Parts: sequence; structure tokens; C-alpha cells
Amino acid sequence: MAQDVEGRDRMHDAGPIRSLIPARIDRLRWSPFHTRMIIALGTAWVLDGIEITIAGAIGPVLADQATLALSDTQVGAIATVYLLGEVFGALLFGRLSDALGRKNLFIVTLAIYLAGNALTALTWSGDGAGLVFLYLTRFIAGCGIGGEYAAINSAIDEMMPAKYRGRVDIGVNGTYWGGAIIGTLGTFILLNHMAINVGWRIGFLIGPVLGACIWNLRRHLPESPRWLIMHGRADEAEENIALIERDVQASGQQLDPVDESRAIEIRPGRPHGYLSLLRVLFRQYPSRSVLGATLMITQSFLYNAIFFTYTLVLTNFYGVPKEKAPLYLIAFAVGNLLGPLALGHLFDVVGRRKMIAGTYLLSGVLLAVTAVLFNAGVLNAITQTIAWCVIFFFASAGASAAYLTVSEIFPLEIRAQAIAVFFAIAQCFGAIGPVFYGHLIGAGDPARLFVGYLIGAAVMVVGGIVEVVLGVDAEGKSLEDVAAPLSAVTTRPRATG
Repeated sequence: MAQDVEGRDRMHDAGPIRSLIPARIDRLRWSPFHTRMIIALGTAWVLDGIEITIAGAIGPVLADQATLALSDTQVGAIATVYLLGEVFGALLFGRLSDALGRKNLFIVTLAIYLAGNALTALTWSGDGAGLVFLYLTRFIAGCGIGGEYAAINSAIDEMMPAKYRGRVDIGVNGTYWGGAIIGTLGTFILLNHMAINVGWRIGFLIGPVLGACIWNLRRHLPESPRWLIMHGRADEAEENIALIERDVQASGQQLDPVDESRAIEIRPGRPHGYLSLLRVLFRQYPSRSVLGATLMITQSFLYNAIFFTYTLVLTNFYGVPKEKAPLYLIAFAVGNLLGPLALGHLFDVVGRRKMIAGTYLLSGVLLAVTAVLFNAGVLNAITQTIAWCVIFFFASAGASAAYLTVSEIFPLEIRAQAIAVFFAIAQCFGAIGPVFYGHLIGAGDPARLFVGYLIGAAVMVVGGIVEVVLGVDAEGKSLEDVAAPLSAVTTRPRATG
């Protein structure tokens, strides 16, 4: 990392750099290198899905006298502390990722997550120092995952050819629900077939075991050549893009020549902090900032509202036994996983604006229809679950596209920080959903929950309308065409929106 610091100190003195590296990345076809990159980096969302699901399933168990004997309030605070850790980690490591590099940070954030979860399993009691230790380890694990979102979305987008960027980002973000399935099955087995005080501890080790398996893959990935160029490290950038090209050629591909007109010319400057980021967001990209914030807030509100109260609806309104409720959660997660995988390529083929707006609007309308059916009393636990699976088949693809949007519509120099800011904003607003819907469910009145569902539907419709008006047509375009680097000496026309 010393080399990164030295480069950062001297890069503002460097002269203009002319490079074809972005064009060389975008002309590549899919290869084993891209598959390894997705496996190594995309696991971040699987880990988060595992983490959230396991914490939700194990939370009530920690109130048992055979475990930590926590109060309901103390159990609820576990999720809050983890959320705060995610927000803090995203902001901290997003800043460091833009300053010190993508590779440095996606190694560090994985290590922090592994350490936080492993330590959680060692919690010895639910009071005094033991409780403080529990909350501290959950905060640390959250920091790691929050940092993963910023560093890894940036790295994937910057090393992925433009023609694949949409489907890959959406598919990778959707694998959160693969993690949710693993977490649900894991805790269901552990808590029903092992001593309860042992099962919950092993549950918190499921994610770290998976994370440890991909550690070596990450270590051998190159630094983002785009990031290196923007930071004046042209020689290293050439070495890294050459490494990628040799890997691609080894798979039998012939590389097409690159048109010199696709070169970019940049003058590396000093790293940008959050004050600089705010100036860029509100002065240079106000409409894009509104777009990113709206998409992230609306999907976060809906998801947190439905997901975190899902089992409460099943048990309170449909009489599903608590021990069987997680099985319905698996069906819900499958629908969410399939949506991004099945629809992802359409965001590159049909286009960002049409698909994002379409998935948001359609999921909002379907939620409103389901709310009417719920209020009429014609649904049962199975049909309600089927309805939610259909709704979130589309909503999940739209939500994943929100992360894609904030990752690709801002300049490279502030990309990770922009992701971190919008992620933090979304998490804060998303935290309102479970509290609001939990209150409606607790009242036991279907009519009140019906109104709540209509509010959720309206929120998604607002997101879709904003996308129609402010959306950016980024499909198939180089990142530098979507948002010119702040350090660019000469620029190419920007994507519309």
C-alpha cells in the first residue's frame, strides 16, 4: 500500500496521459477471466444475504435462556448496530477505495467481514462486557459488508466490457437472494438438529467459510486499469490491462484492433473527498443525483418493509407456525433471485430507462393489486407467497438496477464514494419501512396493512416515473461516455439523461 500512497502524493504533478485502456477493456468478449472476477467479487452480495437472513433467524434464539438470554430490545438492536456498521463502512471504505484503489479495499473489507463474524460466534454472554462485545462484532461485520458494496461495484464496472455491464451488475446484485436461501436453509438445519447454544454460533460462521474460500481468488485479481490511469500510474495500468488481455487470449480469443479515436486524455489530479463529491453531485450532476437517490430510497423502503415483516404477516394473519415460516421465506428468495438472472440481459438489450422504469412501475402496480386481494380476504399463506414471488421477480431486477445506476452514472474518480453515499442514504430511509409496517401488523387490522401496502406500491411507482423522466441511456456505452472523468483533458459526448 506504500506504493499507492507514493503514487497519490505525486500524481497531481503528472502531465496529461493519453490512453486506450477503456476502449481495450470494452472490446473484450467474455472469457474465463471475467468468470473468475465475478466469482471472486460477486460473492459480496451472497455474504450479505447470508448475513441478514441468519441474523434475522437467530435473533429470537438469542433470547432463549440456553443461549444469551437477551431481551427483545437487545435482539432488535443487533440489526440496528449491523446497519450502522454498513453505513459507516460504506462511507469510510468508499472514500479509501477512490483514494487507494479497488483491489486494496476489496481485500481489506473481506478480511474485516470475516473477522467480525468469526468473533460474533465467540460471544460469551448477553450482559455486560459480553453484550458490548456482541454489538461491536456485529458493527465490524457490517463495516466489512458496507465497504464491499462500494469497492466491488466499482471494480466490476471498471473491468467489465460495456456490453455485459448491465446484466452482470444486475445478476451479481441479485445473488443476495442466493445468500438468503443459503442462510435460511443453514439456520433451519442448525437450529433444529443441533444444540441451540452451538447451532447459532455455527450459523454465524457460514458466511466466513464461504468468504475464506474466495480469498485467494481476490488476491490474484489485478487492480482496475481504469483506476490506475486516473491516478497517473500509466505503467501499472498497462501491465494490468496486458495481463487481462493475455488471459483472454489464452482462452482462444483474437483481440480486435482498437481505434485510436477511442483514446482518452486525462490529467491526474488530487484525490476527491466527500466535500468535492457533494460539489460534483449537486453542481455538475443534479438530475442524476436525484435519480440515484430516488431509485435507491424507493427500493430500499419497499424491500426492508416487506422482507423484514414477511414472517410476521404469515404468522399473524395466516396462522403459519413460527417454526415453518422460514420455509416460505425460501420461496420468496427464489423469486427474488430468478428476476435479476432472467431479466438482466434485457437491461443491456432493451435499455436501462425502459427496463428500470418498467420493473419499478410493474412491481408497484402488482403490489397494489395484491393489496386489494389481501384486504378482500381472498389470499392464504401460499397464494400470498406466490403473489410476492411474482412482484419481487420484477422488483428485484429493478432494485439491482438501482445499484447499477449509481455505479455507472458518475465519474470514475468519485465512483466508490458516490455508491457509498447513495447506499447510506438508502439504508437510512430503508430502516423506516420495518418500523412502519411492524406497527401496522402489530395492530392486527388488515385494513391498516392494506393502506401500508398501497403506500409501498406508490413509492415504487414514484421511482419508475423518475426513471422515465431522468433516466440515463447507459446501455452498451463506455463508462467514460456515460460520465466523463473529472480529470479528462478532452471528453467525448455524454450519455443522454
